[in-house]
Amino acid sequence: MTPKENLEQHGYKLPNVSTPGGNYVSVNIRQNIAYIAIQFPIQNEKYHYQGRLGENLTTEDGYKAMELCALNVLAQIHDKIGFENIVGLNHIDAYFQSGADWDDSPIVVNGASDLFVKILENKGRHSRAIFGVEKLPRNFSVGLTASFTVKNV
Repeated sequence: MTPKENLEQHGYKLPNVSTPGGNYVSVNIRQNIAYIAIQFPIQNEKYHYQGRLGENLTTEDGYKAMELCALNVLAQIHDKIGFENIVGLNHIDAYFQSGADWDDSPIVVNGASDLFVKILENKGRHSRAIFGVEKLPRNFSVGLTASFTVKNV
């Protein structure tokens, strides 16, 4: 099945693409690698899942927040590159802010990893790194960057 068909089958809808909040581009292609700038849990210009995991938000909230970040990555790909030009997802970097005693970051990041595999199937398999940070912009609980191998576009 195509990514669009997988999105429909699983009940997902791509959010509108967000615009960069500074002097950068949301998708940067160098040769056949596409780098996606950090995506936050924003849906159609509304901010979601703000706060600290383990304090204001649950692990389940974090999973959903990371899933929304992944949908935003896919929206950028769809808008700027086209799903048909994706060879595969290479790597994701996931960022989170949490309370001191919270330690479920792998479960939260599965929100993105699970979505990428559901939608992109084998092209969605990837490596990943997870970073706990003191603060994210706009008090978002999570953020996500990604790199893809693409056909010559």
